Amino acid sequence: MTARFNHTIIASVDPEHMAEFYTDLLEADPAPSWGPFCNISLDDGVLLQFAAPPIEFPPQHYAFLLSEEHFDRAYQKICALKLEHWADPQRQQPGTINHEHEGRGVYLLDPSGHYLELITKGYLSPGS
Repeated sequence: MTARFNHTIIASVDPEHMAEFYTDLLEADPAPSWGPFCNISLDDGVLLQFAAPPIEFPPQHYAFLLSEEHFDRAYQKICALKLEHWADPQRQQPGTINHEHEGRGVYLLDPSGHYLELITKGYLSPGS
C-alpha cells in the first residue's frame, strides 16, 4: 500500500469560522474537536484541523477535487455570498471559472487568507 493522506492543520485566524466555511463549501462532516483544533472530516477519513497559531502565518494553497454536481453547488455558494474569485491563480480573470485539464476550476481566498482551489478533474490521470 502506498501512503495515503490522513490530516493537516490549517492555520486560522478564527478556527471555528474556518471549520464552518470549509464544512459548508466542501460539504464536509463535522468531526470531534479537541485542544486548539476545530476539525472536519472529508471522504476517505481525511481530517482537516483548524487552529490559531501563536505567530503570523503566510497564506498556503489548498486544492480540492469535487464532482461536477458538487462544483456547481459550491460555485453557486461562492456567487451567492459574493466571494471574490478567479479563473486563474494569478487572479487576472476575476468573477469566472476555468475549463482546464478537461474539467472546471475556480480560485478564491478562504476567511484566513489561504488560496483555495476547487477543481473537477485532477491534474494527473489515475495511475500516473
